[in-house]
Amino acid sequence: MNKSIVTNLVAVSIVGLSQVPALESMAKPLLFSGLFALSGALTNQLAIHMLFEKVPFLYGSGIIQERFEAFKEAIRTLMMTQFFTKAQLEQFFEAEEKKIALAPVVESTDFSPAFDALCKTVMESSLGNMLNMFGGENALEQLRDPFTRKMKRAVINIVQSKAFEMQLSHHLQNSSLSVDLIDSI
Repeated sequence: MNKSIVTNLVAVSIVGLSQVPALESMAKPLLFSGLFALSGALTNQLAIHMLFEKVPFLYGSGIIQERFEAFKEAIRTLMMTQFFTKAQLEQFFEAEEKKIALAPVVESTDFSPAFDALCKTVMESSLGNMLNMFGGENALEQLRDPFTRKMKRAVINIVQSKAFEMQLSHHLQNSSLSVDLIDSI
């Protein structure tokens, strides 16, 4: 049900209650309250209607239709100058950058390609021939799990170091991310 109809019905009901003989002592306050509520509700409905629809011979009516493009441009300008400035976006990214936790990413990363590349490098080197006497690549396979654990620990130590954080911060500050985001918006 439409809220304006409910409001109008409540206001008319209050006016109707003022006419009940049993409520004679409260008749004037009920009548005036109901009339003021009804007049306010009707005035608001008329004002809103006039904003969006042109009423003949009534100055100012239909202003939203007439100036829609100007309103749209003003809202866009307001949003871009108040909320999406380069400085505010850089401040946002700087704050968010501090929340980035790379350790869980490293922990869930598969280091098998790194181990495979190491095995291939070792097998192609002068150590490969000597390693072939002890089982070749199969002998290296026993090192996969210890290698993975140590690599994860080493990479986690790297991404948690101050030097890495400074490099990451430097690259994010010098990136065109905020400018690209402003252009996209």
